[in-house]
Amino acid sequence: MAIPRISSYPLPSSRPENRTEWQINPSKAVLLVHDMQSYFVNFYDTTQAPMRSLIQQINSLIVAAKAAGVPVVYTAQPANQDPKDRALLTDFWGTGLTEQDTSILPALAPTADDKVYTKWRYSAFKRSTLLEDMQAQGRDQLIICGIYAHIGILSTALDAFMYDIKAFVVADAVADFSEAEHLHAMEYVSSRCGQVQLLDEVIAACTPQNTQQKLSLGSMQEAIAALLCIDVEEVDPEENLLYLGLDSIRVMTLIDQWRAQGIDITLAELAESTTLNEWYEILVGKAPLAMEPA
Repeated sequence: MAIPRISSYPLPSSRPENRTEWQINPSKAVLLVHDMQSYFVNFYDTTQAPMRSLIQQINSLIVAAKAAGVPVVYTAQPANQDPKDRALLTDFWGTGLTEQDTSILPALAPTADDKVYTKWRYSAFKRSTLLEDMQAQGRDQLIICGIYAHIGILSTALDAFMYDIKAFVVADAVADFSEAEHLHAMEYVSSRCGQVQLLDEVIAACTPQNTQQKLSLGSMQEAIAALLCIDVEEVDPEENLLYLGLDSIRVMTLIDQWRAQGIDITLAELAESTTLNEWYEILVGKAPLAMEPA
């Protein structure tokens, strides 16, 4: 049995009520990007919801996590698995991945500082050193995004609970076979083994309080440079940002950060402007009390 083609459905805009009142602590957390490989993503139409939005949401999480010093790790299944390694997975899902579809999506690709764990079973903890690595770093919180919610993500959250790791599943940064299965997985996590959060809540938790209320031209330069992996000096406030490689997905990542700082801005409001100075003027008009002098 292969994975079915997945129909479009909207990512949730709300989350179930949690039984726990855990708080994300960036110094204790790890962000897991779960199974965002071409093989799994290609069962969706990437131009439609939920995948089109999911890629952007996960990108926002990665940027926020790295800015807060939260390690980012990935899972990825290997290609051409030996039948003994794949074992019972074959009975449910067939022979698995081939060499051409194991890559993690380029928009979310790990950097040299990120660790990729080989994925052998539903849970990211199975036959990996994830638990030992977290324990060695003194980290006992796992923020989870990716696919699929009711299979690997749910299994990983359950295992985290068994290992006394607090799992935070980001409801609007995971996707599933269907909206019903997505929502069921979130209900199960929130009531049985972890905590469900929304992207804005996680970004806010990863944003230091002393920067949430203030934004400057310099901090905007730094955010763009971090997103594009370039030096701050390369972000000329008068240069066309498109020439730097700032596409719409990355712009939405910046917008999510600014919204978490209390600035209500939309992509449409920035679309007609092309320079950082122009964007700064727009944001000043949207939230003058949240800005520092340029």
